[in-house]
Amino acid sequence: MTSSRRKFLATLSAAAVGLRAQAPAIVTPDRARPAIPYGVASGDVTANSAILWSRSDRPARMIVEYSTTESFSNVRRAQGPTALEATDFTSKLDLSGLPPGQRIFYRVLYEDLANSKIRSAPVTGSFQTAPAVARDITLAFSADTAGQGFGINPEWGGFRLYETMRRERPDFFINSGDMIYADGPILPEVKLDDGKIWKNLTTPAKSKVAETLADFRGNYAYNLMDENMRRFAAEVPQVVQWDDHETRDNWWPGQTVSDTRYTERNASILSARGRRAFFEYTPIRRHPGDPDRIYRSLRHGALLETFLLDERSYRGPNSPNNQTVLNKQSAFLGPAQLDWLKRRLLASTATWKLIASDMPIGLIVTDARNFEAVANGDGPPLGRELEIVDLLRFIKRKNIRNVVWVTADVHYCAAHYYDPRQAQFADFDPFWEFVAGPLNAGTFGPGKLDNTFGPQLKFIGIPPGMKPRRPPSDGFQFFGLMKIAAASRVLTASLHDLEGRRLYSVDLEPETRG
Repeated sequence: MTSSRRKFLATLSAAAVGLRAQAPAIVTPDRARPAIPYGVASGDVTANSAILWSRSDRPARMIVEYSTTESFSNVRRAQGPTALEATDFTSKLDLSGLPPGQRIFYRVLYEDLANSKIRSAPVTGSFQTAPAVARDITLAFSADTAGQGFGINPEWGGFRLYETMRRERPDFFINSGDMIYADGPILPEVKLDDGKIWKNLTTPAKSKVAETLADFRGNYAYNLMDENMRRFAAEVPQVVQWDDHETRDNWWPGQTVSDTRYTERNASILSARGRRAFFEYTPIRRHPGDPDRIYRSLRHGALLETFLLDERSYRGPNSPNNQTVLNKQSAFLGPAQLDWLKRRLLASTATWKLIASDMPIGLIVTDARNFEAVANGDGPPLGRELEIVDLLRFIKRKNIRNVVWVTADVHYCAAHYYDPRQAQFADFDPFWEFVAGPLNAGTFGPGKLDNTFGPQLKFIGIPPGMKPRRPPSDGFQFFGLMKIAAASRVLTASLHDLEGRRLYSVDLEPETRG
């Protein structure tokens, strides 16, 4: 054997020894490791806490590592709950003890229950805690995802509006409901009016109306198949509320469903399953005394407090909406929620009080036979309008200043100014209501305004005479932004289209209590 040959073999042998020394004792194949198919999300962020959400693909223990630097120097670790079948392998951790006004970088991983050395690949996200002092604030708001049969269309780019909103880098996002369309199956194709075909991804759970708990869970999982939504959820904290389509169109407690697509005809049973899936799949904080409660408030420093309403769980049946007294039939918020809202508004010391309502105040919304929202036609207040009378009168008499409303449900954007000088009921202070949506659904409108509270249309984002149920590809998908400047405390509200273009903007000067 030549010397060069001996050197070559010796080199190979040495290399093999080195590889053996560096190689791990066990290489775990990916299929044996837990996986995180739907990304991560944060929500209900306060000055020192946040809810972190994710989902494993199998039973596993949630682990969260977090740091104030993107490089994860000085990393801390928190152990979350075990993700099991009982929650469809979702899990949430209420991360506390955080510094205020600080961007927090986190990564979620899942640990095998039988072997703690077997872990998923981590998925990262970030959020900023609310400030302890006045600081500039930017928030986004919209609603209505995957409605009217318009689901994830990869050829068009998926849920594109989520990416547009992400680029605005808001501190948080208010999702005002219709997060899913449990009553709206997603089929592989939708034929449009111009003959073109809208192509959807679909799944078994999205191919029928949701009735079982698995169906409702599948609706949330379907939306998270979209990479725009996952990227957005990883970078922008969410504040969520629900409307009707998290259960079914226009439902109320105790309703008997007449839709022949359903075998389960009790809307309260459907909504109980829908509510469970809603809490499992969103980063919402559970109320310690009432774990099924959705209405709540969140303080965002000295400048802003947000009040999230639930206008489904406590309402009376849809009706002609002409009751002359407040009772179970005319309920919309219900007495307990209305009392809570008044007390919380009165106690708030934030400059701006933002009420997030899943349905508009002055727009007439019907279910073909009866009234679905507050408004019931021109004239003095009746029915559900009586709760709004009670609230608006309270706000005026208690001299609560700087109350602004954001809302959704009607699938277009608009700005309304409520003027007591133009109203049938005038015992209130003027206020603004900003409407946004849809995020990825059919566009409708415009709706008719009811003169009871004197709403003045300042802007509408759709052309006159537009055909209803326009697809997302027509471009009429909308979101709103609110920016509060720390120095001046001025709130700038704006409405934006699919490409992020600003369509309308107004600066609101803060008032002080006299």
